[in-house]
Amino acid sequence: MVMQMMKSWILRMAAVGLMTAPAWGQDAGQLMERARIAATLQQSDLHGEISKGRTKLPISLFLRGENIQFTTGEGRKRFHMRLGDDQFDLFEIVDGKQRAFPAGQLEESIAGTDLTYEDLAFRFLYWPNPKLEGDERVSRNDCWKIRVNNPGNKGAYAAIYVWIHKDSGAFMKIEGFDRSGKRLKRFEVREVQKVGDGYTLKEMDVSTMNGDRTASRSKLSFDRPRRVVPGER
Repeated sequence: MVMQMMKSWILRMAAVGLMTAPAWGQDAGQLMERARIAATLQQSDLHGEISKGRTKLPISLFLRGENIQFTTGEGRKRFHMRLGDDQFDLFEIVDGKQRAFPAGQLEESIAGTDLTYEDLAFRFLYWPNPKLEGDERVSRNDCWKIRVNNPGNKGAYAAIYVWIHKDSGAFMKIEGFDRSGKRLKRFEVREVQKVGDGYTLKEMDVSTMNGDRTASRSKLSFDRPRRVVPGER
């Protein structure tokens, strides 16, 4: 919600070696796994920016196995996200050392944009026990609709809905809700780019919501990703 970071950032659209819809069947866990791989683009580096009005914030995202790193801002703040079973530990890297990132800051806006640190990490894509709720069309695209509940009490969202493209496996839309059921955020993919045998994110709108009304909006965009070789940082 982008930085040196994640297991699969946010964003993070369809990945290398995508399966076809029939191969997945209707297993919500497999669908979410493909969306995670797509969002982070395994073993590639993503560079781009978050923009809102005159604000343009450079971001970079790097995925290495179970570890995600990202940098953001003119000062190039560095973050590291360590992923494990039901674990989503976020660290800030200062003077080459890691220090725990305060859970209370997950919900903080990045430089006044509509993305928070939680958004940028796409942390919610790793929550366990996703539930398939059916299918819907998003911008004329046939998608699976999946709900995932927050397994803990960290972060702004109690639940999210994810719409995953049936053919590519990329997520097309995400909506996050708080513990009272109020819609807080909407992520809408505007454009993807083909990379190898799959696709990844090129441009996405991130909107802060007030119910059904858009209160403000930012754009997250990425350049064409660079493929890295195993063992490279």
